[in-house]
Formats: sequence, C-alpha cells, structure tokens
Amino acid sequence: MTVSVLMPSSIVREAEDKREATRKLGYVARAATIFRADRLVVFPDREGERRFGGGFVSTVLRYAATPPYLKTEAWGKRDELEYAGVLPPLRAMSQTGSESDGSGSSRQGIVTEVGPEGRVRVNCGLQHPISLNVPPKMAVDEGERVTVRISSRRPVRAKLVDEPLPGFAVERTDLSAALGREDAGVRIASSRYGERLTTGRLETLAGRVERDGMTVAFGSPERGLPDILGIEVSTAGDDGGDRVEPTRTDDLGFDLWLNTVPNQGSEVVRTEEAMFATLACLSLRA
Repeated sequence: MTVSVLMPSSIVREAEDKREATRKLGYVARAATIFRADRLVVFPDREGERRFGGGFVSTVLRYAATPPYLKTEAWGKRDELEYAGVLPPLRAMSQTGSESDGSGSSRQGIVTEVGPEGRVRVNCGLQHPISLNVPPKMAVDEGERVTVRISSRRPVRAKLVDEPLPGFAVERTDLSAALGREDAGVRIASSRYGERLTTGRLETLAGRVERDGMTVAFGSPERGLPDILGIEVSTAGDDGGDRVEPTRTDDLGFDLWLNTVPNQGSEVVRTEEAMFATLACLSLRA
C-alpha cells in the first residue's frame, strides 16, 4: 500500500521570485511528510511554466527530503538551492514510527566507499562513516543512498537493510505513467470541479485507500487539472455546479475527481493548501 502525490511542473508559476518558490515547495514537502507520502511525482506542464520549471521543482523537493546531516555531501552548492534556508525541517519518521535520531531507527545514509568482501563505508550522520556488511542480493554503489537500521548508538551497532528510505522519494514522469503504476491504488484527481467529498463518500473511500493505497493529483495556481489536461467542464449534479466530464475522466485513468474543499471561503485555494486539506481527509480510516 503506497501513497503517491502528483503535481505539475508549473506548481510555482505564480511565485514572484526564487525565494517564494522555494518556500512554497517547503509547504508541499511538509504535507507529503506529515501524511506519509511514499513519493512525490512532478509531471510536465510546460505550457503553464513561467520562470521555474520541473527541474527546479524536483531539485528543491529532493533537497528538502534529504536529512540535514547529508545535505552538504549530497548537494553541495547549486543555483536552484540559493534559498534552501527557508525550507522548513521535515523530521521524517521511519515507517516503524521510531524517531529518526534514536536507537532502533531507520536513517538515510550515503555510501562513501565500496570495499572488498562485501563491505561498504556509509555516512549516516554519526560522528564518522561506519563500515557495514552488504546484505546478500543487495548491490550498492558509491554515492548511492541507502537505509541503515541503528540498534545502538553507544557503541554503534547498525546494519544495511533493503528497505525504502524514510520519508518520500521524488520522481519526474508523465502523468499517464504515474497513474498506470501497479501500486497506484485509488487514483484521485483533486479539483474544485470534482464531486463534493461528504462523510458518506469518505466512509466508503477510506476503506479502499486503506486497502489499496492511493495516487492523488493536483493542479497549479490559476491552472487546475482540467486546464492542464484539456478537459471541459459541464453543468451537472444536484447542486447545479460545474463538473468534470465523466467520460473524459475515465479515459485519463482517474477513478474519481474529488472536491475536498466544497465550501471554500476564498476564491482560490492554493495547491499546497489543497494538499493539506485533501491528504488530511483521505488519511482518515474507516
């Protein structure tokens, strides 16, 4: 069961400068961390991009997902990260629920040296890089990020484990490819033109999400998913509101279009705000 969050490369199109664009992506990273997203996928919307494109978006998000003790070694200095100091700390917990800096926790590490006899040296934020055995059937290269399970800090006892890294991964791929993954689960388009989320609908949906996982896609400022995907909206439903044309919805691979802020008091709900609202609702369990 996985949780994927999809966003267009135009997500920071309204940002006045690089600092504001970086700050906005910090909120996105916080939402993904709080609600335990496994991956953030940046899909192309080149017609909607302005000053900052998909390369900037994915780089900042990958940097945000990197633990503080690895940031310098993993990234050095890059133009995209000029204002990385405004990013909020994520403090991602491992899936076991243990704190990232405590004993018995999972931590990210970077392989700094591949030695003989199946041993590697790994920088995982301790005082010095540590030498570890590579598990059978697990291949690692220098510079690769790995998961280290620490059972004791004094003395240091740790091992490499073939498990996903704590926090979320960042990918760049087409929307259709992201929706077509075998582990996509319930495929949801978040839009003000979607069906209104009610307690009755949520009760049914929560069970499906808990069993199968979910993939949730969002639009960008002044350019929602219907605009990005070239979908017409039509007047339908009991409330007479605008809705996404359902036949096109099926063609695109979404299971449903959902409006998670059905009574919004602002003319515009920003993408990062929609992420918090949507993921908070969909993280509830039946």
